[in-house]
Amino acid sequence: MILQRRAFLAGTAASVASFALGNTPISTLVISPDSRAMQGGWLRGRVQPGSTALKLDGKPVALADDWAFLIAFDRDATPLARIEVTLSGGRPFVHEFAIAPRAWQMEHINVARKPGGVTSEEYLRLRRAELARIAAARAVETGAQGWRQSFIRPAPGRFSGRFGSQRIYKGEPAAYHSGLDIAGGAGTTYVAPADGVVTLAAQSPFSLEGRLLMLDHGMGLNSAFLHASELLVREGDKVAQGTPLGRIGATGRATGPHLHWSMKWQASRIDPLLFLPDQT
Repeated sequence: MILQRRAFLAGTAASVASFALGNTPISTLVISPDSRAMQGGWLRGRVQPGSTALKLDGKPVALADDWAFLIAFDRDATPLARIEVTLSGGRPFVHEFAIAPRAWQMEHINVARKPGGVTSEEYLRLRRAELARIAAARAVETGAQGWRQSFIRPAPGRFSGRFGSQRIYKGEPAAYHSGLDIAGGAGTTYVAPADGVVTLAAQSPFSLEGRLLMLDHGMGLNSAFLHASELLVREGDKVAQGTPLGRIGATGRATGPHLHWSMKWQASRIDPLLFLPDQT
């Protein structure tokens, strides 16, 4: 992790705010040493007790009762991020730190991108309803605590598709791959990578995602698992890390059986691989 130790007191005063890595108590901000300050990555940390607000690049970030927090960075995050901590009494401290770039897998194809077919109004109506359910599930705040945990793999198998990879058709980029594909074999059970609450369980397959399951881990962090042949939990279920969630399949738009695992923090799409120990 690359961090710039440029911390300063906002405003006209010249006092320097304290900043450190690790778990040594300091005055304003501690970042966990296992954090991944890179595109598609995340930080966990803790602010000084009594702090009244936390912002990332000007946007509010929730604080837990013990002053802990989680933030994450989109696949295309800019090179510099700013965390602002407001202490009791209204004193704001700003910490700037670098977000390491990633070398995404890019495939250049020397043919034009195929145009999409004519989309029926019936499909558009169906898709709008599906997207509304997905958005509603992501908006649910359950108070889950999985965001604090070290995540585990949801299923065995090779990684057959990487987050952030993208095809370029004669200079025209297609959408990048938004998750991590695991070729675990048809019927293989996949499990909860961390504690959470089921916010969506589509027993009737969605047009693209198939049997989709969404799991809230708390603090704006959620996982989505696509293409299942069977779901083993229901909406509203509280699940512990390792709880069976479903079985790998090929429902929806899939070329073969696999588990597509995607993650978001607030509006940012992030790399599930970076939540697993010893993965880069």
